[in-house]
Amino acid sequence: MDFAINYSPQAIALVANGSIEIDYFKTPPWPEMIARAEVYRPVVVHFNLRAGTGQLQQTDWGEIEAFLATTPTRYVNLHLAADKRDGLPFDCDRPSTTDVEQIMANLYADVGAVVMQLGPERVIVENVPYRVGEGHVIRTCVLPEVISEVIQNHGCGLLLDIAHARISADTLGLDAKEYIRALPMERLRELHFTGLHDLGSGHLMDHLPVLDEDWPWLEWALEGIQNEGWGKPHMLAYEYGGDGHPFFAANSDSNVIAHDVPRMYALCKGLKV
Repeated sequence: MDFAINYSPQAIALVANGSIEIDYFKTPPWPEMIARAEVYRPVVVHFNLRAGTGQLQQTDWGEIEAFLATTPTRYVNLHLAADKRDGLPFDCDRPSTTDVEQIMANLYADVGAVVMQLGPERVIVENVPYRVGEGHVIRTCVLPEVISEVIQNHGCGLLLDIAHARISADTLGLDAKEYIRALPMERLRELHFTGLHDLGSGHLMDHLPVLDEDWPWLEWALEGIQNEGWGKPHMLAYEYGGDGHPFFAANSDSNVIAHDVPRMYALCKGLKV
């Protein structure tokens, strides 16, 4: 399995001086960042597409196809996230029956539009984090039965973000391993991982350094891939660090990257798939 890390100046410096080894940098669909990263390693693009508004039919497919043609990006990822930031009028934490019907219609319209354009083999759906009271993601989108229904009915793949699953399971009062097992793991195509920190009052935050208690979650997932009939993902991405966004730039420590990456890279290369 290949290994990627978020593009950051700190990661670039560590790759350039030979302190860490990676297969890819992961970037948003930003041409200038891609050009900087490609000097050191190939780039896989992580798209900022949210399925759940019913508006993805309006996507600029030509731009997306250009990224697919000029980078080794294997999949177009969709965040399964009907989101209040997109102007949706629903209650995030207590959507009505009518709201849920509309949310499901939107999810089907959006995922269906991308699958129709690219084919199901090029599309992966990512589980997103949900926290009560945050006011962004609508609860319906993180229910494992909803994620499974959307993926199974469209024939696309799953991008499992382990930290996101742990956050959503905690919010829903579910065991995180059972939450993950309830997803269509046979369709697993890509894996994301970061540290998960409790910032107080039960607020779990991802995209942070890996803690001692986080490593067993990655090892458990790799065991599932190896021995439990889960899909065989092409890549693990460490979504720590970055550039161009205040949170990621502020949490982009060279020492963290130098500490965490060699262990993750070794786990990837030790996986027999």
